[in-house]
Amino acid sequence: MVGWHVMAWNGQAETAGERVYRRLRSDIISGRLEPSEKLKLGRLKDDYGISISTLRELLNRLTSEGLIVAESARGFEVAPVSADNFKELANLRLLLEGHALQRSFALGDMDWEGRVVAAHHKLASMERRTLAGDAGGLEVLKRYDSEFHQALLSACGSGVLMGSHAAVFDKYMRYLMIAVIFRDRAAQEHQKLLELALKRDAKGAQAILANHIMDCVAYTLSHAPSGLLGLRRAPASKHRKFAGQAAIPV
Repeated sequence: MVGWHVMAWNGQAETAGERVYRRLRSDIISGRLEPSEKLKLGRLKDDYGISISTLRELLNRLTSEGLIVAESARGFEVAPVSADNFKELANLRLLLEGHALQRSFALGDMDWEGRVVAAHHKLASMERRTLAGDAGGLEVLKRYDSEFHQALLSACGSGVLMGSHAAVFDKYMRYLMIAVIFRDRAAQEHQKLLELALKRDAKGAQAILANHIMDCVAYTLSHAPSGLLGLRRAPASKHRKFAGQAAIPV
């Protein structure tokens, strides 16, 4: 999977540099490029089939997005992860998404409802497969998760708000991909968000969204692989691990 929220400009043919940028970005969010991994230009040049000069430009672009860290003496490395950063991203996501949700529910038309229903259909199909024990489609599941939440917000009327939310959402989703997390209750929460969207119940949806995000943070921090976020592994739980209502303290 490539892209997440980054698409080709205006449907025009992508340049080689833009394709590699999307691959690099996707590889960071999905965890294929691991947190704090040193990025050796020679190896990346061969792996992604692009010149060193263009590669430096792309890495600097990703640095400006906070997905890569650049230090003059040490070169580039993938941005690290931490429990505190995850909580901070969750709080920021909730702030932006809750506001955009309210605007979108007020302004959305029938076309918006169609986008929401279609996005949820794809997500629910993958969730059913995952709940049945198929853990092989987690990356597709998370992409459909992203598309559903974007569809809910897509009538908010603000490109700046959508762009800001998308950038935060991708960084938040990176934690779930790295920790390989799937909560069983997420499917029920997505179904409820769909129902409330069609009823235009923004307050109800905001309450579900707060639980959805913050329970996911609590679950991830309890079930992430030992040492990943600087935390010790929690005792064994009956919950499934592939891969809980106020804001979580940072």
